[in-house]
Amino acid sequence: MDLEAAHGAGAPAKQQKRKRESWGASLLLAYQSLGVVYGDVATSPLYVYKSAFAGDDIQHTAGNEEIYGVLSFVFWTLTLISLLKYVLIVLRADDGGEGGTFALYSLICRHVRAGLLPGGGANGDDELAAAAARLLLLFALLGTCMVIGDGVLTPAVSVFSAVSGLELSMEHEHHKYVQLPVTCAILIGLFALQHYGTHRVGFLFAPIVCIWLLCISIIGVYNIVHWNHHVYRALSPYYMYQFLKKTQTGGWMSLGGILLCVTGSEAMYADLGHFSQSSIKIAFMSVVYPALVLAYMGQAAYISQHHSFENSYHIGFYVSVPEKLRWPVMVIAILAAVVGSQAVITGTFSIIKQCSSLSCFPSVKIVHTSSTVHGQIYIPEINWILMILCLAVTLGFRNTKHLTNAQGLAVITVMLVTTCLMSLVIVLCWNKSIFLALGFLLFFGTIEVLYFSASLVKFHEGAWVPITLSFIFMIVMCVWHYGTIKKYEFDFQNKVSVNWLLNLGPSLGIVRVRGIGLIHTELVSGIPAIFSHFVTNLPAFHQVLVFLCVKSVPVPHVQPEERFLVGRIGPKEYRLYRVIVRYGYRDVQKDDLEFEKDLVNSIAEFIRSGDSDHNGILDDADKSSEKVSSVSNGIPLWEEDGEHDASPHQEIDTQIAAPNQKKARFVLPKNAQVDNEVRRELQELMDAREAGMSFILGHSYMKAKSGSSFIKRIVINFLYEFLRRNSRGPSYAATIPHASTLEVGMVYQV
Repeated sequence: MDLEAAHGAGAPAKQQKRKRESWGASLLLAYQSLGVVYGDVATSPLYVYKSAFAGDDIQHTAGNEEIYGVLSFVFWTLTLISLLKYVLIVLRADDGGEGGTFALYSLICRHVRAGLLPGGGANGDDELAAAAARLLLLFALLGTCMVIGDGVLTPAVSVFSAVSGLELSMEHEHHKYVQLPVTCAILIGLFALQHYGTHRVGFLFAPIVCIWLLCISIIGVYNIVHWNHHVYRALSPYYMYQFLKKTQTGGWMSLGGILLCVTGSEAMYADLGHFSQSSIKIAFMSVVYPALVLAYMGQAAYISQHHSFENSYHIGFYVSVPEKLRWPVMVIAILAAVVGSQAVITGTFSIIKQCSSLSCFPSVKIVHTSSTVHGQIYIPEINWILMILCLAVTLGFRNTKHLTNAQGLAVITVMLVTTCLMSLVIVLCWNKSIFLALGFLLFFGTIEVLYFSASLVKFHEGAWVPITLSFIFMIVMCVWHYGTIKKYEFDFQNKVSVNWLLNLGPSLGIVRVRGIGLIHTELVSGIPAIFSHFVTNLPAFHQVLVFLCVKSVPVPHVQPEERFLVGRIGPKEYRLYRVIVRYGYRDVQKDDLEFEKDLVNSIAEFIRSGDSDHNGILDDADKSSEKVSSVSNGIPLWEEDGEHDASPHQEIDTQIAAPNQKKARFVLPKNAQVDNEVRRELQELMDAREAGMSFILGHSYMKAKSGSSFIKRIVINFLYEFLRRNSRGPSYAATIPHASTLEVGMVYQV
């Protein structure tokens, strides 16, 4: 069964649902986006000039060719990459309103039918398509790993740069003993407070970033007017030519620091699902872009008139701030850096969740910190790993030079991945000319490769950090995805035929007792091999059996009315059902009793609507096939301890409620026609619901079969098994009482 095809018009449905926003709504979203999307790019003036002039690559001379050249490069990089590429082009490539690396991957997969998700519609017979799908997935994972690396480096760079104002505000060398402890304390506090979520203080984020942008704009205008009002001439591309002509190799190497002016640009696209294209465009073009240009021009104006710095390391943001304003500006800068870091950390949580949903990362505990704000999640394990790594790079490097070298490589790699994937979207999804796609790839790719090469040569000066982190995360993702695929293939090849089940008879050869047995399986058709272990080894089983398959499909959201697919296995008297629950990679999976209730409601609606295809009788042609249908709205289920008030609905009620048990009732529409057979089946389902629901979970132990290569044995027997033992089970089973869980182990020889 093709889950993507079954989803059908899921993504288009969302696109059709989205209406034209009023100007008022767009302006409100634009204001809110300042605190979520733009915190990172807004704080980049803190360290861009300092990074460009760090080391011996270029020197600030009396002719000012260097500072004017750097300003020209900053202006045109910000204009071409952030404004032209992201705001005007890439934002249009939304996947049902969502953005980010996986949105591009999802779009391309659906258009070329090259998905590699288990049971997700990959065409295993087409070797070319499979190879393309693997390459596409690896490319998407590379970008994802670099985003995670950015989640480690951005908080360190932003906070350290904001606190660096102490070196000009404190006497002598005292700042050396204060700067690092203060930075580490802020970072520890930032990560320690993640589990509280941001919904309580989130309303402060946009005002903080607004105040910061206003602050750097005013300081920029002051410096331009007071020091050098002719600095606007440096915006000409001619100064880039003059800069490279004079500095040559040193100028090229300094590009690794200049590219940090566009850090955070990817966040505009990644956070698209929380806002809208129009709101993000309005915020950037009317507020963020002008403020950043004024800030960079103001710094250049001040620096162009000052040449007596103690060392090039002092060239930066704070040196251009009037002395009386440095302390209040530094406080605002630290707050803005915390806001920008918070957005990056939350984005890292979100992308880890997406990877886990698409079987590319081990299952982790996901805590939803807000019941009203979409996407506010917290992942404890990832949070503490990020904190440890962030503190490690901060304490290890102790200066912005190495930190920004590391961040620069992570940022430009993600942008390169986006450029390559976007060129495919232009051809495959937008059906534009291949020459237009090549033009996009060559134009932006050439610019980004230039910056990428400048960052890569700083390998020994910090750039090795994102490469190392990405390599580790890439191994984890590839091993987990490979093991998941092999596990699914084993399940598919060893599934039990429906004919075997039918030959057992309605009782399945064992005693059927009250209750619902929920058997988790990755299969969307057939009987999992582990079920035969139950039937042959257990003396009794539940009267209602449900084979539950939870699948993530490569779309951002699945509409609630399309979430449940329900089918029947065998004739009606067997009371065997199959339920496929589909989630998009940004959907919130329910992990409480609501999931059980929705599940039972969907089965009840399936029973009431009737499966007219065979009405409980399977002919020979249908015995090996199963049909599932989408259940839009389940029958309302009332569960209570006392009496139920009269209502204008029909009720199917259990006759006797056991002590300390809730009574269960299905409330049907008043005009619903229910025959005796359907009423009897619904009655049995309610009886089973009252008796309780048990979860049967299979614990698979993967082992490479004899004759496998050495690498495969290492990957399966050690790496995958280590990840499996340290990952969590299905999210919906997280809160199940142990008394309601039956775990059965099985060895998979793959």
